[in-house]
Amino acid sequence: MTKQSTTKEEIISFTKEAIIKEAKRIEENSLYSAKGHFVAAQFWTNFHLWIGVPTVILAALAGTSALAQFDNHNIIAGILSLIVVVLAAITTFLNPREKASIHLTSGNNYDSLLSRARMFWTIDCRRENSEHLLADKLKDLSEQRDRLNRECPQIPRWAYKRAKKGIEEGEASYEVDKIADM
Repeated sequence: MTKQSTTKEEIISFTKEAIIKEAKRIEENSLYSAKGHFVAAQFWTNFHLWIGVPTVILAALAGTSALAQFDNHNIIAGILSLIVVVLAAITTFLNPREKASIHLTSGNNYDSLLSRARMFWTIDCRRENSEHLLADKLKDLSEQRDRLNRECPQIPRWAYKRAKKGIEEGEASYEVDKIADM
């Protein structure tokens, strides 16, 4: 059923309204996924620094103490060397640099999908009259989201919660949208 209009507002069919709602769902899903991946990427970048910098410093101290001429230098060098080995093993096993890179790439891919979904429902759906063409474009967006969901690593629960909190506090809001809502 089509709405009657007495002004020059556009009459939106039930199908087009459903297409817009689904595009908004894809946009929202992409926003939370992008922010979650960005939070996880930042964590792994920081983790890499938290482990890497002390490892380098302790390795230097272990080498220096091994060559030093004071009592118990071998014990100190041995303890420092063991700590360096443990930290290096943790870094190798967890590979925080790679995890940060993968999450950053995933976040950027979801962010790109978010932008395409937003432009689709705010621009394309308003100027295109063919519901079949719009439905096809929506299916493409949905398939892109499904592909990202399959290929990207899972967002840790804590990262999702932190991202959600940030979104709710307005971290993902644009000034232009705040002005438009007034």
